[in-house]
Amino acid sequence: MGRLPRGPTNAINDVPGVRVGHSTIIEGEGQLLPGRGPVRTGVTVILPHGGNVFAEKVPAAVHVINGFGKATGLVQVMECGVLETPILLTNTLNVGRVADALIDHMLAANREIGITTSTVNPVVAECNDGYLNDIQGRHVGAKHVAEALRAALAGGPVAEGAVGAGTGMSAFGWKGGIGTASRLVRRPGVLAGRDGARWEDAAEDGGVRLQDDAGGGGAAAIRPRDYYVLGALVLSNFGAPEDLTVGGWPVGRFLRPPSPQPDGAGSVVVVLATDAPLDARQLRRVAERAVVGIVRCGGRLHHGSGDFVIAFSTAYRIAHTFAAPQERPAAGVPVLPFDPVQLVPDDHPLMADLLAAAGEATEEAVLNSMFQAHTVVGRDGHVREALPVDEVARLIARWTA
Repeated sequence: MGRLPRGPTNAINDVPGVRVGHSTIIEGEGQLLPGRGPVRTGVTVILPHGGNVFAEKVPAAVHVINGFGKATGLVQVMECGVLETPILLTNTLNVGRVADALIDHMLAANREIGITTSTVNPVVAECNDGYLNDIQGRHVGAKHVAEALRAALAGGPVAEGAVGAGTGMSAFGWKGGIGTASRLVRRPGVLAGRDGARWEDAAEDGGVRLQDDAGGGGAAAIRPRDYYVLGALVLSNFGAPEDLTVGGWPVGRFLRPPSPQPDGAGSVVVVLATDAPLDARQLRRVAERAVVGIVRCGGRLHHGSGDFVIAFSTAYRIAHTFAAPQERPAAGVPVLPFDPVQLVPDDHPLMADLLAAAGEATEEAVLNSMFQAHTVVGRDGHVREALPVDEVARLIARWTA
């Protein structure tokens, strides 16, 4: 999908240092008892790096596609251009409790917050999972946030579909939730290979290898040091069934879910990460391109949608306190203001590829949130069926025959 190659695992954690963890809550069944269940919800954590994010912040930006949402912390990111906590995703009415638990986590690691230094800006975004979940119960608590944080710190593959914050979400009338994808962007000076070559996920070393159109070996293996990575993670909870588009094909016109169909309102949260050296202004430009991927899938940016994009770079960190170089520990990446960082020039072809990567990775992440989801039965017997991937493949095969 698209023209850029996927990363080694096609996930946001292909960006070095980025980690993802979930806590999933599935309890009870049958009739809704507000405040008691059934529960189909959770929380998802995205760590920009494994260190202390408050002490060593990362450059970040936010793009508001449609502001019908209840996220917290986004305005300060827009104003200051830095991210100083992990990003947490959950359901709409749980934002307050999740933010409170995140603040507790940050205070435990930074005792000076609010006493001898500034306060902390917790970033929590949301979608409404009330069709399947007892959303009034606000069942995500501190123990679930702690569980998701531990899972993120432990590392490992990114689980997709009906997990974490995506447990109770719907997309295009089917089961939605968490999806992820990544794209590789060639660094300056790395050759693309001979004429007619194309990128393919093939290298044994975790990179990609150039293949010619006949399937033969290309001129060179593209190794991790040869490219930057842009990864996307989405929380999908939007779209009308008839609008679903897969790889440009109008699947939703021919394949409809059996459950009651939404009108297209809903929300989507996109988190973009890259190891390319970009500042907050450039990250905002990248974030704006995520809308390309949403629309390619059939999103119409409904009036009632809360559609937000958060983008950050792991290429360098911004120290919370001003300390002389000899007074701070050595870091694996540059820490401003002392370590020089060469930003990507706006008019360089690399920037154009990063903008394209944002759209491609977002599009595939939305589709993966559905392709990887299983059927979920929620409160009052409400059902969101898994998208029948085999049927989607048959439709596309018939159209392309």
